[in-house]
Amino acid sequence: MSEVSTLGIIGDPVSHSISPAMHNAALRALAIEATYGRWPTPAAELPERVAALRRPGMVGANVTLPHKVAVVGLLDRCAEIATYFGAVNTIVREPDGSLTGYNTDAPAFRDSLLAQGLAPAGSRAVVLGAGGAARAALWALREVGCPDITLVNRTLENASRLIQPGEAALAAADPLAAAAIAEATLLINTTSLGWRADDPAPTDLGLLHPGMAVYDMVYRSTPLLTAARACGARACDGLDMLVRQAGLAFELWFGQPAPLAIMRAAAEDALRS
Repeated sequence: MSEVSTLGIIGDPVSHSISPAMHNAALRALAIEATYGRWPTPAAELPERVAALRRPGMVGANVTLPHKVAVVGLLDRCAEIATYFGAVNTIVREPDGSLTGYNTDAPAFRDSLLAQGLAPAGSRAVVLGAGGAARAALWALREVGCPDITLVNRTLENASRLIQPGEAALAAADPLAAAAIAEATLLINTTSLGWRADDPAPTDLGLLHPGMAVYDMVYRSTPLLTAARACGARACDGLDMLVRQAGLAFELWFGQPAPLAIMRAAAEDALRS
């Protein structure tokens, strides 16, 4: 499929990606003559893969791990938000063949928070992790005006680099971290823990309580979400964010609103199968 695709996802690996299901469903629904494929790309082949996007007829690409940072230097320009994060997850081929990089992850998470009413005034948010997804979560929380933000990570040094004045950074082993989680109204897991069935939970599940919402960026059921539901907390997985970031990429490529309901149904079907 990758030989004839004009759009695709660049990463290593990409066999698990449900992006083709979402985007091809959207393309069919809107009768757009384009196809979206999986483009497995080892690091050594990344320059060649990106250069191929400059060819006539190409539309663009999504970028996933481990290339979101490395791809920046291969593009002609980046949008402001991609420059801020130093990471790109969407590439647009311009009419002149040049390439522009965007980051739709953070805006998608912001939109997901707003759509689900997860960050009302007075929210006390705790973010688990200190990687790229944590940076997106912090940006989104600031955008929606969350007044109380704490970042919890195994390594305090890494967490401290990401926070702004008025926010807190704590090491996961610090008793204050447990207290912050126990008092939170919104707990966000940005770590990868939960992707595999044998992964440990990203925090002490005994700290969850009915007065919180738990948002796990992993887009499947996880021990964290199972425990959240069991204790009466509101549980949200990462599928809504995934669909919204795909929708924002679609709009960048084609200049029209993405059919989010169709993309969401396709994503759900892909996950079930």
